[in-house]
Amino acid sequence: MHGILKHNLFCKDMTVQYDSRLRERKYGAAEGKPLSDLRNMAKEAGEECPFFTPPGGETLDQVEMRGKQFFEFLCQLIMKEADQKQQLSPGAPSNNLETSLAETFPLETNYSSEVNSDSGAPGLVASVLVVSHGAYMRSLFGYFLTDLKCSLPASLRKFELSSVSPNTGISLFIISFEKGKEPTPKCVCMNLQDHLNEVTKTLSV
Repeated sequence: MHGILKHNLFCKDMTVQYDSRLRERKYGAAEGKPLSDLRNMAKEAGEECPFFTPPGGETLDQVEMRGKQFFEFLCQLIMKEADQKQQLSPGAPSNNLETSLAETFPLETNYSSEVNSDSGAPGLVASVLVVSHGAYMRSLFGYFLTDLKCSLPASLRKFELSSVSPNTGISLFIISFEKGKEPTPKCVCMNLQDHLNEVTKTLSV
């Protein structure tokens, strides 16, 4: 996390905020043990590993509830700060963060037209980097897809929806807000690892 901020052009001086709701799923009796042990425990219980809850561990519903609570808290915080900034500086121009995101993650044509500054649509009010763990993020994404009806890019393959993010995987969502309604997420990419291509090339030389 600190390494990411160090090399970020926009947020290098920001303070990292820690939240216990972002911790990995608690695995109880399987905590700290090899994945093979968890699989064996699930097999003995007659259950599939991803859905198995070890003794003393968190259920998937409990993990999803943590994710939902964190997401709702984050949305409320963003809207509160956005309102405060609007009151202090009404009509102030936005920074070029939205342009930078668009260059890094080219969006589909239909989305690009929605956020075009000439359209009168509200711009990007916050860019939030959330760092967590694979099982937790998969559960949070499941909430986005099932409860919030998150729209997906056409290039996303079906098996990716239930895959655990690899180490350093990047997922990008654009969240739209409308008063009186639930947030609307739009997935730009999920579990992306393209940023490691140059590292892989360097290591193979």
